[in-house]
Amino acid sequence: MAAKILANLIVMGSGIVARAFVQAYRQALTNASKTGVAHEAVQNIKRGSKVMAEPEARQILGVAENSSWEEVVKKYDSLFERNAQNGSFYLQSKVHRAKECLEVVYLKRAEENNGA
Repeated sequence: MAAKILANLIVMGSGIVARAFVQAYRQALTNASKTGVAHEAVQNIKRGSKVMAEPEARQILGVAENSSWEEVVKKYDSLFERNAQNGSFYLQSKVHRAKECLEVVYLKRAEENNGA
């Protein structure tokens, strides 16, 4: 008899919790759409998935198109360390992504020069 009552309490309690969760989720979605948080989050995801363009990477590192790879690495090391000391993870990340972008560009150039 006690087991039956306990089982009924567990079933009823889980139903109540599930309904409360669904209601809270719906309210959170409503609040997010009113304040524009959902739209902003989607825009940030879209921006984050884009690959950095070469001109932007060059601008971030402060190097010209005719700069050597050694110069790029030197600028990268300098900027990366400077931002590590100041605690700006965002800028450090941008510097790293810029180096990655230019690394691809310089590798393609090296392959073209070796293949030609």
